[in-house]
Amino acid sequence: MSLFNKVLASIGVGAATVDTKLERSTYAAGELMRGEILVRGGNVAQQIDTIYLTVYTTYVREANDKKYTDKAAVNKEKVTEPFSIEAGENKVIPFSMTLPFDTPITAGKTKVWVQTELDIKNAVDPEDKDYIDVKPSKLAANVLDAVNGLGFRLREAECKQASVRFLKNYPFMQEFEFAPGLQYRSHLDELEVVFLSQSEHSMELLMQIDRKVKGIGSFFAEALDMDESFVRTTITTQDLPNLQGKLQQIISKHL
Repeated sequence: MSLFNKVLASIGVGAATVDTKLERSTYAAGELMRGEILVRGGNVAQQIDTIYLTVYTTYVREANDKKYTDKAAVNKEKVTEPFSIEAGENKVIPFSMTLPFDTPITAGKTKVWVQTELDIKNAVDPEDKDYIDVKPSKLAANVLDAVNGLGFRLREAECKQASVRFLKNYPFMQEFEFAPGLQYRSHLDELEVVFLSQSEHSMELLMQIDRKVKGIGSFFAEALDMDESFVRTTITTQDLPNLQGKLQQIISKHL
């Protein structure tokens, strides 16, 4: 019977299971997440090589003129060294893990989750998936508030495949598309904001300023994408007192 149970466990029947409990379901990018991993022994003793915690997000990838929803790891950490779990035994493993500052905000269709994986040799690896809501970091929240303060309204937020031009640590970038308010309505079609990289005290910001078509010359400029200006700038915590003014100056310079 023991051998039979081992065979069943190797294909996932009666094997160890895992369940992760986070302290809460909402975090800001850059925040520390804490929780516990509960490993329940199955019908037979098993050797667990390690436990991995991975933060995943979704993004839109294009191939052959079609769009696909893909996933990418934002952070992956090894939680334990090898250990064994007896049949019917419960083990509780506390953990802490920092959510990277570059974790996308869960706006629009973007999803973020923490996936727990048990690595078991010659067996189906048990896993657990916990979705979380991700709020912007302090710097990102201030940028979005400043753009909103200039009269822009968020139209769409989406994680897209990063172009080679802006490819960095991840295969995606999150774009925030804003419709202009009264102040810029006659000048701009839209404003796109991307956080290229972030830390606690600074970020690299990309702004795509899309001007309105005016006359035949602007029509041809739009056809050649010459009506768009890409501006990269660095925002630090020292900019916060006059952040709205700084962004206004950048936008006005490219009207």
